[in-house]
Amino acid sequence: MKAKIALLLLFSTAALGSARADQTKTDVEDRLQSSTATIQQIIDAPDKGIPDEVLKGAKCIAVVPSMIKGAFIVGGKHGRGVSTCRLPDGRWSAPAFFTISGGSWGLQAGVEDIQLIMMVMNDDGMRHLLQDKFQVGGTASAAAGPVGRHASAGTDWKASTEILTYSRAHGLFAGIDLSGSWIEHDKDSNVAMYGKEYTNTQLLTGKVPVPEPARAFLAEVRKAENRNLQSQADTHR
Repeated sequence: MKAKIALLLLFSTAALGSARADQTKTDVEDRLQSSTATIQQIIDAPDKGIPDEVLKGAKCIAVVPSMIKGAFIVGGKHGRGVSTCRLPDGRWSAPAFFTISGGSWGLQAGVEDIQLIMMVMNDDGMRHLLQDKFQVGGTASAAAGPVGRHASAGTDWKASTEILTYSRAHGLFAGIDLSGSWIEHDKDSNVAMYGKEYTNTQLLTGKVPVPEPARAFLAEVRKAENRNLQSQADTHR
């Protein structure tokens, strides 16, 4: 039993630590591809996808295609993600890369690979995303988002919550508490993609051209947005 626990702890440490390895351009391009697939899988999940109203109202979208959540007495969450924000002319910005990390306490054991999408819903949330580092549940509020093709009128998702979260584990939607997690500018990944360092503000406000490897990711974001427009057209027929 002790050997099994030691092995689990070793695996948890190795898995969580791997999220902090230096990034190459191939690593970053692979993450963009995985993020594109994550959007497809979560947004279009039958009866459990992201509602059209949330897609329409989002200021920014942040995707973590693989967040390792491991635990042995002390839990931890680590992953690398990519974000984009809606520009005034309706286009979506060049992607900015980030890391997410955090911990929790409690009697728990196990290692889990989670897909995560964070929908930034208002200007305060976007201002946090433009920073180099912020804490979810500290300066930025977050809550599990409503699911389904349309948001229920009875839900309070339009209130002051800055970030709505959606996650999947083992192909199923799963609740996740991001309180205490830190979201931080991923310098290694940004340099690997752009060849130089740009700030989140430069990237997410349209000051930097979209690189070719990011076009498929942004096309999937636009496809989700067009699904919302098509849904509105069908409603008014």
